[in-house]
Amino acid sequence: MDNKLSEAELFLWNYITQNLSEIPSLSIIKLSELANVSTTTIVRTMKKKGYEGYTSFKHHLKEQSNITLNFSNVEMVDEEIRRSIIKNEQEVIRTLNMLDTGTIEDAIQKIYNAKRIVIFARGFSELIGEEMKTKFQLVDKYCELYTDPNIITTISKRLHKEDTVVFVSLNGETEELVIAAQNCYDKEIGSLLITASKESRLLELVELSLIGFKSEISFFPDYEVRSRLPLSVIARILLDSYAIRIKKK
Repeated sequence: MDNKLSEAELFLWNYITQNLSEIPSLSIIKLSELANVSTTTIVRTMKKKGYEGYTSFKHHLKEQSNITLNFSNVEMVDEEIRRSIIKNEQEVIRTLNMLDTGTIEDAIQKIYNAKRIVIFARGFSELIGEEMKTKFQLVDKYCELYTDPNIITTISKRLHKEDTVVFVSLNGETEELVIAAQNCYDKEIGSLLITASKESRLLELVELSLIGFKSEISFFPDYEVRSRLPLSVIARILLDSYAIRIKKK
């Protein structure tokens, strides 16, 4: 592809560079109207500038706007502490960028239609499951949480079509959760996975999935205690969105 911008593309690029702060909040159609160019011109310009499309360009701008942390209140910050702060910041930002609003809407509808929500979680993910259970109960949604491996397997065999199961798993490979997911799959039970792994056995078995970003950096490398921050972010957004939606019904 010839990367030289046409007259219309150059006009668009100049408009974008002069209004960078507004771009992340503009849809491609709105930008098309404001810059008086076609959406095709926008996509073509983005590709010539090295981006997959307009959405990836907006994600790039969001990441750039959050890449510099403010340490002005601390005279000296240990390099490892800086690294820890940046790791957590990136997990939040990249998780937000990865979330698909369509999947969130589907999850909300599935939860709303379910007679019972059953949450399966193990290890540190149990804390997120406990928070979700409490919030579901606060909005009068019947919810159960199971964390014992043997009970998870047993309960997964007793589910009904009116149930919706929520799996909370960082890597999507916890054996008893995979077994439970297989049981749900075989019985055609609605299921949702909150995870930070793009490839896992759990992911292949569930109906819907919300995937966050997991940093490879761990400050406890000898133990399986990796951060569940991306899962917590997803769970909070899902529950907040559900609460907002039912108030409007």
